[in-house]
Amino acid sequence: MEREVAWKKYDEASLDELEALAVDYIDFISENKTERECAAAAIAAAEDAGYDSLADCIAAGTPVGPGSKLWACAQGKAVILVHVGAAPNSEGMNILGAHIDSPRLDIKQNPLYETNDFALLDTHYYGGIKNYQWTALPLALHGVVATTDGEVVEVNIGDDPADPVFCVTDLLPHLGSQQMDKKGSKVVEGEDLDVLVGNRPLVGASAAVGGVGNAQSPKQFCSLGESTGLSDSCGTRSASTADSSDSKDAEADTSKDPVKAHVLALLADKYGIDEEDFLSAELEVVPAGRARDLGLDRSMVIGYGQDDRVCAYTSLVAQLALGDDAPARTAVCVLVDKEEIGSVGASGMASMFFENTIAEIMALAGEDSPIALRRALTRSRMLSSDVSAGFDPAYASVFEAKNSAYLGRGLVFNKYTGSRGKSGSNDASAEYVALVRRIMDDAGVSFQTAELGRVDAGGGGTIACIPAKYGMDVIDSGVPVLSMHSPWEVTSKADIYEARRGYEAFLRAEG
Repeated sequence: MEREVAWKKYDEASLDELEALAVDYIDFISENKTERECAAAAIAAAEDAGYDSLADCIAAGTPVGPGSKLWACAQGKAVILVHVGAAPNSEGMNILGAHIDSPRLDIKQNPLYETNDFALLDTHYYGGIKNYQWTALPLALHGVVATTDGEVVEVNIGDDPADPVFCVTDLLPHLGSQQMDKKGSKVVEGEDLDVLVGNRPLVGASAAVGGVGNAQSPKQFCSLGESTGLSDSCGTRSASTADSSDSKDAEADTSKDPVKAHVLALLADKYGIDEEDFLSAELEVVPAGRARDLGLDRSMVIGYGQDDRVCAYTSLVAQLALGDDAPARTAVCVLVDKEEIGSVGASGMASMFFENTIAEIMALAGEDSPIALRRALTRSRMLSSDVSAGFDPAYASVFEAKNSAYLGRGLVFNKYTGSRGKSGSNDASAEYVALVRRIMDDAGVSFQTAELGRVDAGGGGTIACIPAKYGMDVIDSGVPVLSMHSPWEVTSKADIYEARRGYEAFLRAEG
């Protein structure tokens, strides 16, 4: 049952739609490289489409009915969009669930140090990565720093063309014979993924206390002021306002670790933060640079974080495409955090965020009994929108060709994932798979089915098994990806387009 390549069916109008979607998608993943940035972008797009804050509706006691559009957010890292349908919520909902976190390097709480005239930031990798892939490439720093006076400072360095970038160094091959004899998992140790951030010392007490502009101007350091709207007034806690005792401390620190002192002076001048503020920071190291078209035919996209933002973006676009009319069943788009580390935490799918949000909306809709909520969750159906491993001929031995996902053949459905004997899998029912097939066929969506590689070759999991605990029907679906979890992943524009079409068809389905 080999599936037809989706490209063969497109007319000029379809190709124009496909390319327009790809352009917007490339912008989205280029501009939103963290879960916070994705959540903020999703909320902004939802508000532009007429969605209201659920928190505001709860505070005002605003009634909810068919056609109401609401958004909710957890800790700035997870978002739920709900478009209330014509049928009572207790009859079930159509749900798209994707995750917006991606593998990366996280800055530790006590990260900054100087050694041998270099300033570095210590990291702890997040999610499943191959450590050696993160060396010798340009890196950017994204995230927030929360200060004890209540300010939350946004940091975004390395993706504006005027910004500097960072890197994790690698060993030259001339001295790397012993390194190359190691197992792949040991070529670069996790504790050695430290990010190089400086080499220039801060010279003299005057530079430490007020001469940052003389040593290196804020414009040279980072153009964040233009890129995020933060003004130079965020430097109210900079070294230039320090008292005399601070001046003596700064001078002492400069003589001991002058390169580290220079980095701290630049951070204080630009952001108004000091070394202690790293304790309450969430800073993520991600590949620098925009996603790009791939191939002479421009048929593919190469970029960071496509696991799982390719499914998150297409789910978001499908949800917003419903417009203002009430769908037959309530349509829900869930974009969660922490999937790459087990869906844990207050912003992960395993939290009560999803259930609490649905309960609040049902209460505003007059369906506020506990049994109505249980019926709504049990009668719902969900596409767990996560990427699948695309067949790669360079590594064909780990795939089983008949049951693999191929780039360009459309949206992928994984009846089960897991590892070994389907351990950790959801395993959708035959009846639900048949329903999904019918929805896709009726909408003319190109789709394929797959497993995650050969039996016993490895495996993996998604969020699917978590909402399935309510008794709802859930199946994994998404876009096939090459080089998954690497700094630069590859997808097909045709699969992105079919995913967006398939997700909208699912949200609109009635029976």
